[in-house]
Amino acid sequence: MGNSGIAVVRQERTRAERLTEGLIVAVASALSLGLLAGPAVVFGTTAWHLVTDTGTTAFSRLPVPVILLALLALPLVLARVAFRSGRRKGRERLTAAVPAVLTLLGASVVPFAALCLILYAD
Repeated sequence: MGNSGIAVVRQERTRAERLTEGLIVAVASALSLGLLAGPAVVFGTTAWHLVTDTGTTAFSRLPVPVILLALLALPLVLARVAFRSGRRKGRERLTAAVPAVLTLLGASVVPFAALCLILYAD
């Protein structure tokens, strides 16, 4: 009837598809890093003041900077997991980067929203 072997057909992607993916990666990366820059500066200075301030208790000196650091590192860890998952599925590097960068952008909203809530509460 036909060839019983498995034929692997590699579809070439057009230049427009690669350009679109590249633009998505670049714009989402810039937006997510912009969203993370504000909380990183504010949380970093807050953590520095908590650690070096003489009036704070020993309990607040350690957990608060660790929580703030974890909040800022979470989007990067999630993006790495999404990228590695895409690479394990055999996708090309740029194709695997699109979901990873969109994950980074989505997760960057969390620290930014936390910063807004902290500033709004004051």
